Amino acid sequence: MNSTFQTAPWLAYSRISQTARLRLFCFPYAGGGALIYRGWPSQFPATIDVCPVQLPGRGTRLTEPLFKRIGPAVSAIAEAIKPLLDRPFALFGHSMGALISFELARLLRREQGISPVHVMLSGRHAPQVEKEESVPYNLPEPEFLEKVSCLNGTPPDILKQPELLQLIVPLLRADFELCQSYKPSAEAPLDCNVTAFGGLQDCEVKRPDLEAWKEHTSGAFSLRMLPGDHFFLNTSQQLLSRVVVQELNQYVRTPAAGSARAALY
Repeated sequence: MNSTFQTAPWLAYSRISQTARLRLFCFPYAGGGALIYRGWPSQFPATIDVCPVQLPGRGTRLTEPLFKRIGPAVSAIAEAIKPLLDRPFALFGHSMGALISFELARLLRREQGISPVHVMLSGRHAPQVEKEESVPYNLPEPEFLEKVSCLNGTPPDILKQPELLQLIVPLLRADFELCQSYKPSAEAPLDCNVTAFGGLQDCEVKRPDLEAWKEHTSGAFSLRMLPGDHFFLNTSQQLLSRVVVQELNQYVRTPAAGSARAALY
């Protein structure tokens, strides 16, 4: 099976191997793409495939329609990555990507009867935590751009270039709308392990907001706070990837010879 072909164009900067013991699917923050994870494959052992997911409207998919609701987004992702769910897998998402990871895990359990071994939710408050949105998606453009600039996620030079703004503003509005229209349904907690990540200097997402994710799993829960603001994903990237590898190593250790688990992999 040529999984890479079947899942194109959803994967970018990926390392796909039929000998890997686990696959990690990574989802970006609002306005971001698979590019933010381009350095991860080289920092992971060969036992773990790193699969950054490229959503429509960015990178090589620039002309494709943007998702504005999470339901259609996760349904399309689940169908696209289905050929790669032939072995244990984990999900990692930052900010908007955390919501996508969470809802994707619930959809896969509900519709396909499969679950990730681990879900990693970074830089996003748990769904039951009420938070005022820092950048409402439907603000007039000058006010919208002013608030976006305060997030420190978009280089100031980009916000000063009209031709780039024509591309980035619709993308940001769509991604923010996806997050702000999200209303979780009542479902049983996930039964996999969950790790929440936060930035020690993040003014938007505080420790209690992240601790609240514990309610959404019956498995083990851990919280890791790393140096940086909301975009610690970028500024503490090497440290973050090392911690993710540490978390996932428990699933890729060689099982005892002749065990049932060994036969599965």
